[in-house]
Amino acid sequence: MIAFLRGRLLEADSESAVIDAGGVGYQVLVSASTAAALSMIAAEATTQIYVHAHFVKDEPLRLYGFADRGERTLFQTLIGVQGVGPRVALAILAGIEAPELVRAIATGDVTRLTQVKGVGRKTAERLALELREKILTVPAGKSVALEAPPGRGAPPAGPLGDVYGALVQLGYKPGEIEPLLDRLDAARPVPDLIRDALSALRRQ
Repeated sequence: MIAFLRGRLLEADSESAVIDAGGVGYQVLVSASTAAALSMIAAEATTQIYVHAHFVKDEPLRLYGFADRGERTLFQTLIGVQGVGPRVALAILAGIEAPELVRAIATGDVTRLTQVKGVGRKTAERLALELREKILTVPAGKSVALEAPPGRGAPPAGPLGDVYGALVQLGYKPGEIEPLLDRLDAARPVPDLIRDALSALRRQ
């Protein structure tokens, strides 16, 4: 399994790049944000990208590259959904920023997901159904800076802090979240806590 490639960037365009790693030229299909990052690198300069190796029976091995390890994990999470192949996953990542994608999936916002080119209603519904809880545990779903709001104390530590951060990213206000935290059992898994909190918030 190839986890990353480090070597000279031989060529790059909006869809792929060729990297010379140890004398072998690897062609890598890249995300839109990675293509933008590579466009800033001089030819023959040394670079590193994180790789997902994708193999389908009777087809050649394809490498997908990402400048950010978190984006690779999000890509791998997306292709775990039925009907979402690598090309569709790249289109999703190009069509919506990671935080907004996480928010749309976690809240079941099918309308927003179908605005992404290549995503029909059935695919959007599958994304929301299968990833609603899982999406908040991937790096993009946990990347909120937990700064204390003015006039309030620091957010809680541990699992309840993860719940707090996830709900803030989904657009909920600290005043809505904080009363719920005392009613949650911090010994339970974070995805379960987030699900319970979301259910309680919807009932308010």
